[in-house]
Amino acid sequence: MNKKFLIGVMAASLILLGAGCGSSNTNTTSSTTNTTTNGTSVSITDFSFSPSTLTVAKGTTVTWTNNGGTMHTVTGNNGGPASGDINPGSTYSFTFSSAGSFSYHCQHHGTMTGTVTVTQ
Repeated sequence: MNKKFLIGVMAASLILLGAGCGSSNTNTTSSTTNTTTNGTSVSITDFSFSPSTLTVAKGTTVTWTNNGGTMHTVTGNNGGPASGDINPGSTYSFTFSSAGSFSYHCQHHGTMTGTVTVTQ
């Protein structure tokens, strides 16, 4: 390929990428709580659950994905999820069939905690 063509394509790509990084945040929200009835995902990364708190409707399935480099668990403090070991790159899903607040932790890393609040 022609060097000038490649340079042009790279320049255009950088311009398009820069356009998506503007300072306007009109469509962006930041929150650690998500509510849904279609399922919710939690990422396990850098020895934390993200988001660490969720609010979901009864009957919602929450899926935890281990995006880190070490093994983790999702272990309910008083019932709820009980994943066993989740290897890096693996997932665990749990359907919340009753309302309440379900706190959980990682058995291997005691500072990793989260809570799922289930509404009617």
